[in-house]
Amino acid sequence: MLVTGAAGFIGSHLCEALVAAGANVRAFVRYNSRNDYGWLEAADSEAVAEMEIFRGDLANPEAVRSAVAGCDVVLHLGALIPIPYSYKHPREYVTANVEGTLNILEGCRAADVHRLVHTSTSEVYGTALRVPIDEEHPLQAQSPYAASKVGADKLALSYQQSFGTPLVVVRPFNTFGPRQTARAIIPTIISQALTQDSIQLGSTTPTRDFLYVADTARGMMRCAEVPGVEGESFNLGTGLEISVGDTASRILEELGIDLPIIVADDRKRPPNSEVERLVADISRARDRLNWQPEVGFDDGLRRTIDWLRGSLESFKPAIYNV
Repeated sequence: MLVTGAAGFIGSHLCEALVAAGANVRAFVRYNSRNDYGWLEAADSEAVAEMEIFRGDLANPEAVRSAVAGCDVVLHLGALIPIPYSYKHPREYVTANVEGTLNILEGCRAADVHRLVHTSTSEVYGTALRVPIDEEHPLQAQSPYAASKVGADKLALSYQQSFGTPLVVVRPFNTFGPRQTARAIIPTIISQALTQDSIQLGSTTPTRDFLYVADTARGMMRCAEVPGVEGESFNLGTGLEISVGDTASRILEELGIDLPIIVADDRKRPPNSEVERLVADISRARDRLNWQPEVGFDDGLRRTIDWLRGSLESFKPAIYNV
């Protein structure tokens, strides 16, 4: 199995889970001057030793073709993700997320892979028009990042229709857990609570459906192995929503501390870009993949807090918007 984005938050957990399940894993990581493997450096060392590390760039079609060659299954997670950065440099998102996906699709087409799992995001739905959000909900991008993911989704699905590419689209809602960077809301709140005298957020009213990373990885694995689901899209979430403000209160309660929560103007998204409500309908994943979440929100928070306490040196000051 080839995993792109293997050095990232979800990708590193997925690679560990695949090795534990007995898969032969080729982990695609982007080369950097430190020659490190991103969050795989924090993964189980014995699991990493069993992986084949492939260094390359998704924007390079020759590298992608070489990475795909000989693989039965491709799990494509590699993407540029931070939403605030997409307001400043949208072209980078098109290159990484649309062109990178095109290279993966062409590589899979040439290699005749058995299954390609393309990772989307709940951000493609925008603010919910109806809840819970099912897979037929309109796609309405509210940020350049979301637009690049809509484009990648549509391109991937067109290959399934045009060329019979054995594709499954997976749409995780708000995944959280150990190794997630401070660009995301839960580690932002936890890291601020552990190091500052207040919690600064861009908004407290948006609601999110938080899914623990181990459950996300299991859902992706089910997308890779369940027969007869080619051409389908699957939401991964819990079906429960909680506001950003209530999430901060739950974290402070878990930490046993009391801090003011401040809405800061310099952390707000552009007004029409904020996704106000996300909550998943997971009935299709439950019925077709025999998957459902196993880790509750409070348990996931405790695991994330425990990890972050010992990893604060890995985090730069929280500069990203909610």
